[in-house]
Amino acid sequence: MGAGDTTIRCGNLIGSKWEHRGVEGIRRLNPANVRDVVATAPDSSTEDTRRAIQAAADAFQTWRRTIPPERGKIVLRAAQLLESHMEEVAKLLTREEGKILSDSRGEVQRGIDVMEFAAGMGRRLGGQTLPTEVPHVFCFTTRRPIGPVAAISPWNFPVAIPCWKIAPALVCGNTVVLKPSPLTPATATRVVEIFQEAGLPPGVLNLVHGGTQVGTELVNSPLIRGISFTGSTKVGMAIHAAAAQRLAKVQLEMGGKNPQIILRDADLESAVKALLTAAFGSTGQRCTATSRAIVDRKVATEVVERLAQGTKAIRVGPGDRPEVQMGPLVDEARLRDVQGFVQRAREEGAKVVVGGSEPEELRNGHFYVPTIIGDVRPEHEIAREEVFGPVLSFIEVGDLEEALTVANAVDYGLCASIFTRDIGQAFTFVDKIEAGMIHVNRPGLGGFSNFPFGGYKHSSYGAREVGDDTINFYTDIKSVYIQET
Repeated sequence: MGAGDTTIRCGNLIGSKWEHRGVEGIRRLNPANVRDVVATAPDSSTEDTRRAIQAAADAFQTWRRTIPPERGKIVLRAAQLLESHMEEVAKLLTREEGKILSDSRGEVQRGIDVMEFAAGMGRRLGGQTLPTEVPHVFCFTTRRPIGPVAAISPWNFPVAIPCWKIAPALVCGNTVVLKPSPLTPATATRVVEIFQEAGLPPGVLNLVHGGTQVGTELVNSPLIRGISFTGSTKVGMAIHAAAAQRLAKVQLEMGGKNPQIILRDADLESAVKALLTAAFGSTGQRCTATSRAIVDRKVATEVVERLAQGTKAIRVGPGDRPEVQMGPLVDEARLRDVQGFVQRAREEGAKVVVGGSEPEELRNGHFYVPTIIGDVRPEHEIAREEVFGPVLSFIEVGDLEEALTVANAVDYGLCASIFTRDIGQAFTFVDKIEAGMIHVNRPGLGGFSNFPFGGYKHSSYGAREVGDDTINFYTDIKSVYIQET
């Protein structure tokens, strides 16, 4: 990864070589200051992608025969290298994606944690010894890697998500072609450099920058046996449909419309603090962000007053400033999308309680103030569709039963949380909520590095990411029957 001035020139890694042809195809601007060109990268061709896929296929037969603990050791070295470069990578992430520096450090740490956990899979890739159903037959199962895989990662977590795709894929014995978002080429390149520095053989991990051409070739190539995708539900469904034509495995992590339910007996101070974190952290640009506050009418007035006070106090600005608590949206298109959602909410009869505008003093970037929308009904677009920005819908309900009905009345089911002192109500929520990651009396965000990450309905498809369940995506099972002679 080279630099001229402060602009980083990113290339493709294909086999053992970094290639920098056409590096002006993608120009990435700092979302907090659009006069700052952070990086350039190739807008790669179908032919570039095919060469990367072939490199992964050529490396697969040797890599799959490397013993799993050794594969795990290389991933662990990568985690240690990433830890030693924590501050450098976090600052690059803030400059390129926009999130505040403390969030960037947290994301890098999440990548390290997941890599450390995945490294240990090298000593856990066993099968089962099972009883025979007929005499004198010994039975067991064993796991094998599926082959070259495509990792298609988004811009909002350009360190953590590539790490949690690449690390388990490699430990399970697969080779990888990574396609990062065109919005974060420099951060993705730095992650791949760190994996290479850890000692990966040529072709085991490849990097191809670009847009639709690259993604289409990865999804349709007969050499790619699995596609792990994180991004929008619309694109995920299209990938699923295309991959099904050749029965390739898919692992899809997509959208969310995540609720936080606040019952009348809740600790309101804790509930509001959690909402502010879950709704406006990372500028609301995460699939796990809480975008619906579903609140018992008995406490709704107090909750919205506390929320409004806390929201107005959030300091917005460039993420590298220590006093700033929320950074910009990632680009102009995202800013316009958020503005459109708020405008349509007004037209449907909802009311902007706080925010709903761009800060006048920050016109050099893609900033939008944290926003609360009140008088929201469950049928409103703002209550059903993913905004992916710092916008929280406020919905009043009569009791837990109505809250669950409202919470479940969307196409998504990723994260959900509840605040209550009643353990019975909490377990009713756990049982009836349609979500894959559930939190009680804590912010409804993601999870830990050893727990499955994923959801229900249009939020996820296939084996979960993170945790041991991801082994089921990156390996196939053989059942073995040996007759005594």
